[in-house]
Amino acid sequence: MNERVIMIVGPTCAGKTGVSIELARELGTEIISADSMQIYRDMDIGTEKPTQEQLAAVPHHMIDVVEPAEDFSAGEYLRTVSPIIKRLHDEGRVPVMAGGTGLYVRALTEGIFDGPDADWDLRAKLMEDSPEALYKKLAELDPETAREQDPSNVRRLVRALEVCINSGKKMSQLREESTKPLPYEFIKVGLYRDREELYPMIEERVDEMMERGLLEEVRGLARRGLSRTALQAIGYKELIAHLKGEYKLEEAVELIKRNTRRFAKRQYTWFRREEGLKWVDVTGSGTAEEAYEKVRKVLRDAGVL
Repeated sequence: MNERVIMIVGPTCAGKTGVSIELARELGTEIISADSMQIYRDMDIGTEKPTQEQLAAVPHHMIDVVEPAEDFSAGEYLRTVSPIIKRLHDEGRVPVMAGGTGLYVRALTEGIFDGPDADWDLRAKLMEDSPEALYKKLAELDPETAREQDPSNVRRLVRALEVCINSGKKMSQLREESTKPLPYEFIKVGLYRDREELYPMIEERVDEMMERGLLEEVRGLARRGLSRTALQAIGYKELIAHLKGEYKLEEAVELIKRNTRRFAKRQYTWFRREEGLKWVDVTGSGTAEEAYEKVRKVLRDAGVL
């Protein structure tokens, strides 16, 4: 049997942080974050990083890894966490992963094709073409990849063309050559909360973030500069737009709430496609301990605990 990695996944506000800490305490292990925005230093309030108390209770990895002006790919994530997982296994411990970034989870369980570095000049040139022209060009260069693409998804079409042009190889060929999953047994648990409970929790969290100084955090980060990835973070992009005069503050806050609700829905959709994932309904669990008891039962029934 392969060595195990336990994954606690699900949408924002589902309670992943609290549950993963309870689990890591019981197992005497460490937590690896699977959140693509918590890797950025100083993006603290808007990404809802674990508190200093929580970080002191259980060692965490993949939090505060890079500067906000840097990009960080799923391939880099995979390369960084692989030795952490190996060390924990060598010590006889089962790593606990927690987060809502589906691409990070898939990078570990299925492997990922990282591809050449971004070529922003080429991207800008390609973006001048229509979606139809981009799709036709991709179909000529790499028919297999073209068949997998949404003809209206310009971002993905541009990336596929960028890879083909800069590498001189088909993206499908490169993906086949480089995509290898990690050799572990992944125990995947998804936390589910009913929408009627989750959405008010999201709105309350956004209000709390604003009270804790999210606007000031964003103002300081905007002066320093953010990477293209960090600029897409919910809570940051809306408040940056407010600072540019595009929205009133109240409008920006409502946009954050709306976009977070939509993001949670997309997270559910993504993880429902994740093979072998066991869903645990934590609706009504007012504390991390209550939610963990439900998760614990599922893990115990599966022979993990």
